[in-house]
This record gives sequence, C-alpha cells and structure tokens, in this order.
Amino acid sequence: MSKIGLPQSITFIMSKEIVFITNSQHIMICCMLGLWSGLIIGYFTDYWTSNSHDPVIELSHSCKRGAAINVINGLALGYYSCVIPVVCITGTIYFSFHYAGMYGISISALGMLANLCICLAIDAYGPISDNAGGLAEMCGFIPEIRKKTDELDAAGNTTAAIGKGFAIGSACLVSLALFGAFVTRTKISEVDILEPIEMTCLVVGAMIPYAFSALTMKSVGIAAGEMVNFYLFSKLVFN
Repeated sequence: MSKIGLPQSITFIMSKEIVFITNSQHIMICCMLGLWSGLIIGYFTDYWTSNSHDPVIELSHSCKRGAAINVINGLALGYYSCVIPVVCITGTIYFSFHYAGMYGISISALGMLANLCICLAIDAYGPISDNAGGLAEMCGFIPEIRKKTDELDAAGNTTAAIGKGFAIGSACLVSLALFGAFVTRTKISEVDILEPIEMTCLVVGAMIPYAFSALTMKSVGIAAGEMVNFYLFSKLVFN
C-alpha cells in the first residue's frame, strides 16, 4: 500500500532564472510555526482581555477616576495588545518564507487556521452569555444572579476576542500569499516587496505608531489618575 503525503523534495520555479528547492520537513516547520503563532496570539489575547489578569483589572480601577481617564487607558491597552501578535506574525512570515517561500506562508496560514473551527465554536458562547445577562437585567433578578451572568459575559467576550485573533492573524498570512500569487501570475517586477525582510519590516512599521501612541497615552493616563487621586485626597482632608 503506497503512502500518501508530501514528496521528500519539492521544487518551485519562481522564474526562468530562479529555482527554489525545499523538502517535507521544512513544510512541516512552516505548519508548526503557524500553530505556535496562533497559540501565542490566543494566550496574549486572553491576557489582555480577561478580567482575571492585571491589564483589565487596572483598567477597571481607572473607571473610578472618570470617563476621560478610562478612555485614555482603554485605548492604550488596545494599542499595547497589538505588539505581541505582530511580532508573532512577522516571525512566522520571515521563517516560513526562508524555508519554503510563499508556499511556506500559505502552509503556516493553514496551520494557524487548523484550530479556528474550535475557536469559532467556543465563540458562540459569547452571545449566549450576553443574552443571559440581558434577560437577568430585564427580569429584575436578584444581584447575585446578575453577578454570575456578568462573569459569564466577561468569559464570553474573552473567547470571542481569542477567536478573532486567530482569524485576523491567519487573514494576514493568507492575504500575503494571495498577493504573492497575484504578483507571480501578472509577472510584476517593478515593485517587489515579496522578500522576508521587507515584508516583516513593513508590518512592524505599521505597528510602531500604535506602540508609541500606547506609551504616551499610558503615561498621560497615569499622570491624570494621580492628579485625580490628589484632588480627592485634598478635598477629603480640607473638608
């Protein structure tokens, strides 16, 4: 009985002068890179969005100091959260391209999408818990029930964010693979960004404004929070 699988050696003809050779082990590495990138993105999505971790707990404390501070810290938190996923995606792009070219990037996207069906199934938990909280509020249930539905609501929002992280990360890899197929098919050679260094630097450069904006907004939010605390303390002492 013959075995079905990838051949040991795979040859890609990029053009008449460029021939790219890879093997099944490198293809497996590309798939594993996509799987691990999705795992890391999901873990840090849970860290930045779950109410059991420090970022969301700190943001909940800023809600007590006013709407402006809450908005500043919330935007800074959102901008911070894009740094680790971008690093994972750019690392996947670079090493996948190094091992198997644009085909490796497509395989890494498939690796990241391998768990998406499970994430989307869990994602359905979010609207169910949202509806439970709304029904409890409209029915006028006791506060203990509303507290439980709030915890379910928070868990549902976190699972929804994790599913979106997988989807967006894989969409970035798939769009790059489709762009490479378009450039190869149309034989465009005037503008060539289909190199690992150029593509990773392009994505990282798009992330840098968010990172710097998060740093500045976070510092402003901390300073504003200290001012509010000092005002409340002085008002309490002198009154």
